[in-house]
Amino acid sequence: MISLDGSSLTLEQLLAIADRAEPVALSAGARERVQASRAVVDRRARSAEPAYGINTGFGSFADVKIAPGELATLQLNLLRSHAAGLGDPLPARTVRATMALRANVLAKGFSGISAETLDALIALLNAGVHPYVPSRGSVGASGDLAPLAHLALVLIGEGEVLQSPATSHQPPATSSSHQPPATSSSHQPPATSSSHQSPIPGAEALKRAGLKPITLGPKEGLALINGTQPSTAVLALALAGAEQLTRAADIAAALSIDALRGSIHPFEARIHEARAFAGQQTSAANIERLVRGSRINKSHEHCGKVQDAYSLRCAPQVHGAARDALRFVRETVLVEANSATDNPMVFADSGDIVSCGNFHGAPIAIAADLLAAAIVPLATISERRTDRLVDPTLSGLPAFLTNDGGLKSGLMMAQVTAAAVASELKSLAHPAGVDTIPTSANKEDHVSMSMTASLKADRAVRRAREVLAIEILCGCQAIDLLAPLATSPMLEKVHALVRSRVRTLADDRAPAPDIVAITELIAAGALENACEARVK
Repeated sequence: MISLDGSSLTLEQLLAIADRAEPVALSAGARERVQASRAVVDRRARSAEPAYGINTGFGSFADVKIAPGELATLQLNLLRSHAAGLGDPLPARTVRATMALRANVLAKGFSGISAETLDALIALLNAGVHPYVPSRGSVGASGDLAPLAHLALVLIGEGEVLQSPATSHQPPATSSSHQPPATSSSHQPPATSSSHQSPIPGAEALKRAGLKPITLGPKEGLALINGTQPSTAVLALALAGAEQLTRAADIAAALSIDALRGSIHPFEARIHEARAFAGQQTSAANIERLVRGSRINKSHEHCGKVQDAYSLRCAPQVHGAARDALRFVRETVLVEANSATDNPMVFADSGDIVSCGNFHGAPIAIAADLLAAAIVPLATISERRTDRLVDPTLSGLPAFLTNDGGLKSGLMMAQVTAAAVASELKSLAHPAGVDTIPTSANKEDHVSMSMTASLKADRAVRRAREVLAIEILCGCQAIDLLAPLATSPMLEKVHALVRSRVRTLADDRAPAPDIVAITELIAAGALENACEARVK
């Protein structure tokens, strides 16, 4: 049971909620704060003094006074009118993360929501009822209004709900002949299409779960939809996948460096201590540790070669820079996950209700754009190593890693696919947050595009994972071709894991299922688990 107090939710807890359906509960202190802020709203709702979103209209209608008898209708109309999202729905794990984040923010006690309504949101999450939330429709200005409105409609017995299971503990099966070994990590399962999910009416879903629709009080509709939680959820899950990519990139690089008979000396700690970037030091230590003990490496230690190509000896510098960028993204996500993003803010200690702009998604947009840009070098340097593996003039191995070249094409097209995906990643690196389109009759005259940035970052993580999978496919094939020389003990375990899903390429076959299988191993954390916590 994860306690939501509005200030201490971690990324690891969010992943447990999103992927393992870990139940949540409101802390006692949070309940007291929520009740105190609700009392302020109730008092203001009974007064004639205007307060935005309580007894006034919304957006450019902020100056329109609402009669006391219409306050409940005001909140109901808000949810209905703002549910204007389009496109594929967010995956259930993302919806779960969104619900947890919104509940945690409401628990801070600055929103004026009632404890009963917050309890209903938490009950919805714990019951595994996942609203159908279209992925497009937010500009990240007054928060992610459209996505959150679709989510909130289910609480009042409207909207739609996904029928598919909430979690995906293991990656989906592929056409490979072997099943994956059990793993202890599934922080970033491959994103699956939601197109097969037939939504059911929200009222029916509540009934099936034994839950009842709520009736909204003053400001409660606004409290449910004013915030950046959908874009933060998408970014948080993408971040977990990106952090995992950095570990997989070090493993992939180590395989390639050994298979290409590169030197282990560029990864000596003293070199990286002299530059002092933390990410670079971590990646260098990982690669050195992974290659250590390789008989392949031992066989060429006196070959007379002076220097390796940059894609080999500069791997720590490139991978490390991505790691350091992701550290900033993590800090941003954690701050936002535990921040009040409402408007207006309710201050129980003074009784003030103050309009503000904490809902603006600029921090998330900038972090998401950075994530998308930071992982591109992981993919582009990986593709360069893959190219070296399949090029006999650079590798000293059979062309395209196959015997009988000409009759057989081997992994020729795998590298082409890596190049295509790497090129797509470069386009995804273009920032979304530099754009702004005024909305709401120019009341919202500067918007963040945080949802667009986060969705793009998520897509970039999935594409980069594929590029790394291709490098690992080629690296393992190269290791096979170097037999009877053996790689290091750690890389042998990685190689054995890959071979439990993908057999050695002897005769030509479609590489696509093999790439997918390795992609799933990366996503499930299986490669790093095979290294027995030796990869940080």
